[in-house]
Amino acid sequence: MKGLFKSKPRTPAEIVRHTRDLLLFVDRNTETRESKREEKMSDLYKNIRELKQILYGNSESEPVSEACAQLTQEFFKEDTLRLVIKCLPKLNLEARKDATQVVANLQRQPVQSKLIASDYLEKNMDLMDTLMVGYENTDMALHYGAMLRECIRHQIVAKYVLNSPHMNKFFDYIQLPNFDIAADAAATFKELLTRHKSTVAEFLSNNYEWFFAEYNSKLLESSNYITRRQAVKLLGDMLLDRSNSAVMTRYVSSRENLRILMNLLRESSKSIQIEAFHVFKLFAANQKKPADIVSILVANKSKILRLLDDFKIDKEDEQFEADKAQVMREIAALEPRA
Repeated sequence: MKGLFKSKPRTPAEIVRHTRDLLLFVDRNTETRESKREEKMSDLYKNIRELKQILYGNSESEPVSEACAQLTQEFFKEDTLRLVIKCLPKLNLEARKDATQVVANLQRQPVQSKLIASDYLEKNMDLMDTLMVGYENTDMALHYGAMLRECIRHQIVAKYVLNSPHMNKFFDYIQLPNFDIAADAAATFKELLTRHKSTVAEFLSNNYEWFFAEYNSKLLESSNYITRRQAVKLLGDMLLDRSNSAVMTRYVSSRENLRILMNLLRESSKSIQIEAFHVFKLFAANQKKPADIVSILVANKSKILRLLDDFKIDKEDEQFEADKAQVMREIAALEPRA
């Protein structure tokens, strides 16, 4: 007889609604009885785990697209994401991880072939400010960072973040003493500057002066080896991208930028040298070199040629050797301008 009275499984929408109610309870935190609070928190953790299971599936079953769409629609119908972000610090570590994965997955969930997360975020961009400054909170940084990276998959969100007053804080976040948080901030920074080509090109053109002043002084000239290595690699990725050709031309016309790159070429680290070479070759290849760039290269001609001649990489790379030969020809052919 007992089997007849089994409770009907809840629909994904019902689980979202119940989760929202529990998050509102946690947010208001009006319940004084500890036992009641613990019970509600336990229900909340269970719900978040269920949401994750619907979206990701489990060892026994794959996610069902219809259930995922239902869940996504209900989640973005109300302000559930805001509640999740707001209440995340009050959850235990396991629930934080689960909630972060739920939010990440929802950015990619189509509802009738539309990413409704993008529409929701467009109307609630202030949430991105909370996620960005989350890097200042040691306990929340990795969760908020992971959410932020998934949200900037949407071009409109990436544009907002790039143009936010918080954008320049990334130069400090990347150098935080906590290695995991610094690495996470660097991953977000890279994603912001490489994912949406047209948005990045517009941002770099409009913010050239302050952005590269910070980039040079705080990252390329950082005392931290990992920061320098990542920064020169990312710089190469940005400048070699065709959509950033106008920014690249401007960058390689600066004597200050050339000075920094020549110093990086002389680093003892082979990986920094290689990445610096990929940027330095753009200075050499520029057919419209300003006079002060020519005079620096001419004045240092023999040193540069000697350094490049000795420059060997561990594995054979025909492209690298061809580039190196071309750069050496360009430098050798330079004459002082009258």
